[in-house]
Amino acid sequence: MVEINETLDCTGDVCPYPDVKSKRKVKKMKSGEVLKILVDYPLSAERIPETMKKLGHEVISVEQDGTIYTLLIKIK
Repeated sequence: MVEINETLDCTGDVCPYPDVKSKRKVKKMKSGEVLKILVDYPLSAERIPETMKKLGHEVISVEQDGTIYTLLIKIK
């Protein structure tokens, strides 16, 4: 089980807001912490993991439950 340090709820937001908010959030977090991001916009569920990988963070998982995507990102 992964310990979640922070949760960012971007449900109801459309691009580019979830991407921008997630980038701002990871900058404030410490190495080793885990960020849980909730989105309901499919394009964000694709873009955010790509962006996090480019920034050097680890994408632990991307799961979909109905219209909600849960992304777990480990900060590097």
